[in-house]
Amino acid sequence: VQKACNDIRLLAMRKEIEEPFEAKQVGSSAMPYKRNPMRCERATGLARYLISLASSPLMTAGDQMLERTLDDSSNKRIVFPEAFLTADAVTTILHNVFDGLVVYPATIAAHLDAELPFIASEDILMAATARGGDRQELHERIRRHALAAGRRVKQQGEKNDLIDRLRRDPAFAGLDFSNILDPHRYVGLAPQQTREFIRRVARPLLAKINVSEIRRATLRV
Repeated sequence: VQKACNDIRLLAMRKEIEEPFEAKQVGSSAMPYKRNPMRCERATGLARYLISLASSPLMTAGDQMLERTLDDSSNKRIVFPEAFLTADAVTTILHNVFDGLVVYPATIAAHLDAELPFIASEDILMAATARGGDRQELHERIRRHALAAGRRVKQQGEKNDLIDRLRRDPAFAGLDFSNILDPHRYVGLAPQQTREFIRRVARPLLAKINVSEIRRATLRV
């Protein structure tokens, strides 16, 4: 939960996804434009607290002298109720977040276009080498072009022009850049792993639940 919510918060900073935002919700009393990820912040704090609760029973178990003592009683009377109440609150928040999660594909595509030339540089190197080029020489050419493109992006705020630079370089003439720059080449086994998780884990669990009886999670933010 903590990692998932932190990832959402980071992606929200990049304006790629956002948690639900109510029509009259105020992000900041001083800055009207703000849309703070209040739900994920709350879930992160509660998840951190829940993680800390797990250490108390472990320490209690380690302190049980010989057969057992009764110093576990006062501890678990607090820890167990707090843990279940916290877990319930966290899952309620998560239900609300994922039920109304907003994704911005155009922004994601723009960020991908900006970084994809760098990501694809290894495949460009391999493709040019396969056509008979010297790997070390090609590596050096890509390195110089990439550093120049990086300076253009970071120092001038301009668009990443690495591919344009490589297209003009005779050493990379004839390469099928459109194929090399297909984003699907760089996702690895993520699609297969996702489908496998849904088939083997998610669907069997959902089959045990009457989804129609699940109440919509509501929060006050």
